[in-house]
Amino acid sequence: MARPRMHLGWFTNFAVDEWNDAFANGGDPWSGEFYVEMAKAMERACFDYIMLEDTLMVSEALGGSMQAYLKTAMMVPKHDPAPLAALIGAATTRLGVVATLSTLGYHPFLLARLCSTIDSIARGRFGWNIVTSGENAAAQNFGLDELPPREVRYDMADEYLEVVCQLFDSWDEDAVIRDRDKNVYADHTKVRPIHFEGKYFKSRGPLNTVRSPQGRPTFVQAGGSPRGREFAARYADSIIAVANGIEGMKSYRDDVRHRAAKAGRNPDDIKVLFLIAPVLGETLEEARAKLERGMASPAFIERALALYSSITDIDFGQYDLDEPLPGKLTTNGEQGSLDKFQQFGSGKTLRQLVMEGGNSSSIELVGTPDQVAERMGEVMEAVGGDGFLIKAPFHRVNRRYIIEVCDGLVPALQRHGLARTEYTKTTLRETLREF
Repeated sequence: MARPRMHLGWFTNFAVDEWNDAFANGGDPWSGEFYVEMAKAMERACFDYIMLEDTLMVSEALGGSMQAYLKTAMMVPKHDPAPLAALIGAATTRLGVVATLSTLGYHPFLLARLCSTIDSIARGRFGWNIVTSGENAAAQNFGLDELPPREVRYDMADEYLEVVCQLFDSWDEDAVIRDRDKNVYADHTKVRPIHFEGKYFKSRGPLNTVRSPQGRPTFVQAGGSPRGREFAARYADSIIAVANGIEGMKSYRDDVRHRAAKAGRNPDDIKVLFLIAPVLGETLEEARAKLERGMASPAFIERALALYSSITDIDFGQYDLDEPLPGKLTTNGEQGSLDKFQQFGSGKTLRQLVMEGGNSSSIELVGTPDQVAERMGEVMEAVGGDGFLIKAPFHRVNRRYIIEVCDGLVPALQRHGLARTEYTKTTLRETLREF
């Protein structure tokens, strides 16, 4: 029996590439050209979407200082993903492009208008990665002393989604009639204010943009905590997930599908993509050696500590690398990422946790393209679906890795019948629901 095809996405951000590597973009990616080139390679490989991650601060979480972040270019500098999404959308024809936009940083009207605009530029291939932001430093950039508690943030996000969806629907599909004989561009009876007034947000509407090709952007979300999973199951077209191994992946997917069904949705309309960081080589031995070199390097360990400190607001620099963590840690930040990283009860040292989890990969994938493709197929079969979100290992992307994946791994997946060989749909939502 043939294995089902899998959906493929790529996780990156508008940030510094592997600036001190010979295959880098010269350390100057800010024109966006490197990412447009990257997206075109992904489109040739028939990826579902490229996802542009984002944060809204310069962190001081590791050691109470910005030093580690600026020194290693970890999490900063990072430019706004929305203009880059528009660039990529205009330069491609079938690839979906997803931008991370925080409910903390945008008023609902501004976000709805921005999303509608980019979806029109991308001709129906834009997605919004919905985040509430998980760092106090980000909150302080928007006039708050600290983030609201996670439960309150999700209550606010529920209302936020209600507002933006009403704004997206403030223009009927047939509102634009372009009747030259009558000199009427849009039928005013099919465009209406929403007069929304809730606990947290207020907006008159309507949008002053035309209804975009998808009506609303494709919704992408990463929910790790129970409340986050509930939110993702209610709204998302695609969920970004990270889990520990096949058992954790299957448990996560089964849980959000169950929650979606309880919310009255068809679980098959939600595609869960698990984060992976494949390490590829011409032989298994070469790939394994590459992994071990990368994981053991002081630079990787420093970047991983900086990353996890930032997204959890926990200073991991205070702990001994060669001792277990002092107990189960909790955060008002990304609790799901923290739980995956700390592996509470495992007894592993912080160094082991960094070397095992510093790549934020749901499962280890190391070997030749054909070996990794075969393993990906086995994993998806055991989990039940739906696909993978690829990120560069060791927190850096360069042209060499893009080629290894798009011209090596994906063709291997296609030979195994595990990935699409052509696009058949027009919009991103249709592409995700193709199978």
